[in-house]
Amino acid sequence: MAGEQPAYRRVADRLRELILSGELAEGAQLPSLREIAARYGVATSIATRALDVLRTDGLVVSRPGAGTYVRRFERIVRSSPGRLAQARWRQGASVQDHDTGPRTRTVDVVIGDVPAPDFVAGALGIAPGAPVLSRARRFVVEERVVQLATSYLPTELTRGTRIEHTDAGAGGIYARLAEQGLAPSHFTERIVGRSPLPEEAAALELAVDGSRVLEITRYAHAGDRCVEVNRMVLDSDAYELTYSFPA
Repeated sequence: MAGEQPAYRRVADRLRELILSGELAEGAQLPSLREIAARYGVATSIATRALDVLRTDGLVVSRPGAGTYVRRFERIVRSSPGRLAQARWRQGASVQDHDTGPRTRTVDVVIGDVPAPDFVAGALGIAPGAPVLSRARRFVVEERVVQLATSYLPTELTRGTRIEHTDAGAGGIYARLAEQGLAPSHFTERIVGRSPLPEEAAALELAVDGSRVLEITRYAHAGDRCVEVNRMVLDSDAYELTYSFPA
């Protein structure tokens, strides 16, 4: 019938009511896909789509091999340009602290030399494939994977510095660049909304079909020189991007 609500939406609404009423409390495990399908008389594919809606709405999280649980997730407010202000990292503050504040956060870091991708080489003014230092991070907030980020820097700026360490020190890599007289003076960010690549979906614990990410590429400049390229992939359902600038 024209205008009839899709079945997966109806199921999502029923489950949402159980969560918001407290019948399914914070931390409670939702019924399995088969149980949901049987209860509401739908196919398991419909039950899967219903849970995808609840996850998008920040009401549940899925743990691979362990099921789906009620967890209301407050979107992370990524406020620009204040989060990148020199005053913050010169005083030892973390950019991520600005985003998440006191919320529980863990970061997995992998560091090593890699061949420069074309988009990095062009920005840094080096040959494609030339070695650059890669700092690849995976951010988890309140048990939810929210972001993948990889910074690429010229090796001539990183050798023998704390930028090569998992913990780059107070103020992070921008403070370490400042110690070399290369404090970032301005940034450029390019943002694209897209579907995740299979490896990104796996790392972010997202479904390959139906999920969306925000790809943000940031270029840090010290004067006329680009000193870092940072490619970030954000779970679009986990973030709110805000911008404040003069008229």
